[in-house]
Amino acid sequence: MPRHFALFLLAIVSLLLVTCKSRHAQNTPPSSPAVYTVSLGKVAKKSIFRNDSMSIWGGSVVKDDAGIYHMYYSRWPRRLGWAWVTDSEIAHATAPTAFGPFTFQDVTLPRRGADYWDGWCTHNPTVRRYNGKYYLYYMGNTGDQRVTSIPGAENPNAHLNWSHRNLQRIGVAVADNPNGPWERFDEPLIDVSPDSNAIDALMTSNPSITQLIDGSYLLIYKGVAQKKRMPFGGPVAHGVAVSNSPTGPFYKQAGVEVFTIEGDDFPAEDPFIWHHRGAYRAIVKDMRGIFTEAGRSLALFNSDDGLDWTLSEKPLLSDTQIFWEDGSITDVDHLERPQLYVENGEPLMLVCAADTLDGNGVRQSFNVQIPVIIK
Repeated sequence: MPRHFALFLLAIVSLLLVTCKSRHAQNTPPSSPAVYTVSLGKVAKKSIFRNDSMSIWGGSVVKDDAGIYHMYYSRWPRRLGWAWVTDSEIAHATAPTAFGPFTFQDVTLPRRGADYWDGWCTHNPTVRRYNGKYYLYYMGNTGDQRVTSIPGAENPNAHLNWSHRNLQRIGVAVADNPNGPWERFDEPLIDVSPDSNAIDALMTSNPSITQLIDGSYLLIYKGVAQKKRMPFGGPVAHGVAVSNSPTGPFYKQAGVEVFTIEGDDFPAEDPFIWHHRGAYRAIVKDMRGIFTEAGRSLALFNSDDGLDWTLSEKPLLSDTQIFWEDGSITDVDHLERPQLYVENGEPLMLVCAADTLDGNGVRQSFNVQIPVIIK
C-alpha cells in the first residue's frame, strides 16, 4: 500500500473517532451532582418583618459596601384583603445584620400609571449585584384596577382580579446604589410568547436569575399557558432564558421546561437558583408534596448546567412550620417565596414569606429570615 494512501486512511479513521467521541459527549447526560443537603436553623425573634397595617410578602436581601443590608419586598394595604395582584408595591427596608431587625425606608417601585405594563402593581422581587450595579427583578402588571379581594376570605385566590393576574410580565430595574434611584424600562424583560401553544402564552412571572460559569446569565421564570380553562389557563410551567447581560435581551430556550412532573398541571413555583460547590442549585415551592411527599413544602433540586434539573437525594428543605430559638413552633399556612442570601460565596440565610389566620379569619402575612446550614 502506498505510504500516502495509508496516511490518508489514518486521517479518515482519526476524524471518524473524533466525530464519534463528540457525538457521544453531546448525547451523554451530565453527571449527577454530589450529595448536597440544605437544612434550616432556628429563628431569632428579631428575624421577622411585619407591619400592622400592611400585608408583607416575599423579601430579597443584598448587602452594600458600607455593610448595610437592604431588603426589597412586596406590600399592600391589609384592609383590602389578599389584594397583591392589584395593589402590591415593592418597598425597601434596611438592617444592620442580615437577620434584622429591618426598618422600612421607602417605596422602590411605586405605581407609575396604568398605561405602563408595570404601572399598577409590582410584586415578588429578587435582587442581585453584578459588576457594581444593583438589579431588581420583579413581576409587574396593569389592568382594570378593580379590587376584587375579600378581607378574611378563606380562599383568597378565589377572588383574584383575573385581568391583572393575566397581565403579569417580568421586568428589571437598575441602580448604582441600593437606595436608588432605580431606572425602570418601558418594555418587559420577559414578555409572553406570541405562540398560542407556548408554555408562557398567557403570562410570565416570578423570575430567578444566576450568573453562569461562562459569565452569561440564566433566568428561570413561571409561565402560564392558554391550553386550560380560562381565566386561570394553564398548565403552569417554568421556562428558561439566557443572556449575555443582566438587562437582556434574554433568549428563551425552546422546548425546555423545568421542575415539571408528568400529568400535573401546576407542580411547583417560586424557584430560587444559585451556583455552589460545583453545581447549580434550586429551592422550589412544592405545591402539594409531589416532590417531597410532605404536603406543601420547599424542595431542593440540582443541575450541572442550569437546564436539566434533578431532584436532590434529600429533597425536603421545609414544611410549613417555623422553629424558633426559644423552642416554640409556629404552624403557618404558607412558607414560600424562598430567597437565599449568599455572603462571600456561602449561603447564609433564607428569606421566606409566611402567613397565618387570626381569630377573625384575617390573613396575617410577614417575612421571616431563617439561618441556612449546608452539608
